[in-house]
Amino acid sequence: MGQFKLPAGDMTLCRQVVLIGSGMIWNLYFGALSLAIGFCLATGLALAKAGGIRWLRVPAEAFIFVFRGSPLFIQFFVAYQAFVLLPREGIEIFGATLPTAWLSRAWAGALIVLILNTAAYSAEIFYGALRNVPRGDLEAADAYGLSGWARFRRIVWPTALRLAWPAYTNEAIFLFHATTLVFFSSFPAFRQQGDALYYASYIVDKTFNPFVAYPIAAVYFILLTLCLIGIFGVFNRRLNRHLPGAAQRPRYRPNLIR
Repeated sequence: MGQFKLPAGDMTLCRQVVLIGSGMIWNLYFGALSLAIGFCLATGLALAKAGGIRWLRVPAEAFIFVFRGSPLFIQFFVAYQAFVLLPREGIEIFGATLPTAWLSRAWAGALIVLILNTAAYSAEIFYGALRNVPRGDLEAADAYGLSGWARFRRIVWPTALRLAWPAYTNEAIFLFHATTLVFFSSFPAFRQQGDALYYASYIVDKTFNPFVAYPIAAVYFILLTLCLIGIFGVFNRRLNRHLPGAAQRPRYRPNLIR
């Protein structure tokens, strides 16, 4: 990941493109794993918040409120400081020692923060979709004798995903963009190997020219965004395959303030 150390030689245009591109591996790592794990966690949080069980609903609401109400950069900072304070030799639980040193590494600690952050935002999206499942669909499920898990699996959840998918696409794009904050927060780069923006910032410091390295990083993220829109568009058409006419392509509506 970010396989090149910070170079000391001249920064040619080709070298800048390769160096920043190699850093994109970190961004893909953080984004892909956070999105996959966060989706599962968000599903559970949305169901807990939408359910009637108070001891599940209240913690889910509190979790979503905290992570949606605080800036992501501060979450990185607080998490790193908390992980550093853990005993370096590990924590002993029931006679077994659990190692803790790995939590202060960006590949683990920052990943945990991104998972929790995207899970909170995605859970709120899924919760809103669950609340807006058409009543007619539920009545049709009752008419066919569907109830419990079968009703949820075949009617409620597919319909909620179809309603939530455009907003969830935007959340996925924002998540990949937010991965650029990892090495600008407290988490240090291991062996001087970081993400695309980490390399771009180093190049700017050496060349004193921000009009080359930063646009290169921006182009990489634009290409990544186009790939995400295409991939999520395939899933969107799959979710809407039963509707008359072609499914609309989800639009990218960036969150300017979060």
